[in-house]
Amino acid sequence: MATLSFAAQVAGWAEKVPEAVEAVRNQSAADVVKEMQTLTTEGGRMPFKTGFLWASLMASTSAMPSINRNAKPGDGQAYSFDFSTVEAVIAGASLDETLYFGYTAAYAGYQEYGANGRPPAAFVRSAVQNWDQHVNRNAEKVRKAFGL
Repeated sequence: MATLSFAAQVAGWAEKVPEAVEAVRNQSAADVVKEMQTLTTEGGRMPFKTGFLWASLMASTSAMPSINRNAKPGDGQAYSFDFSTVEAVIAGASLDETLYFGYTAAYAGYQEYGANGRPPAAFVRSAVQNWDQHVNRNAEKVRKAFGL
């Protein structure tokens, strides 16, 4: 089955309500990020030992956040993640801008793809593969909200 582009998925009915396209894109992007960030202890794929990887997620409209090869968790340090920074980037992005979400922890790639006999966690790839599901669900919500 061919995957439709985002524009094609919402094109027909969204022309009637221009802000609907932005609402669907923004909520779908947020849903993908939330899925990426869902911890294994909560049914997701994000491994959590210290919270450093989880807290290293960055969002941007200018470029993919870079891995910091020196970024490693400190002994006994607590880390947290504030989703509002991601929401601000999403909300501030025009539909013409690309949204980038990436982890800056030095070992992010090893967790995503596996290394040294460890299986891949695939927390990013698995979430991104669900983009169409998020778009379809959010498009249906917006259609109902606008009576379309």
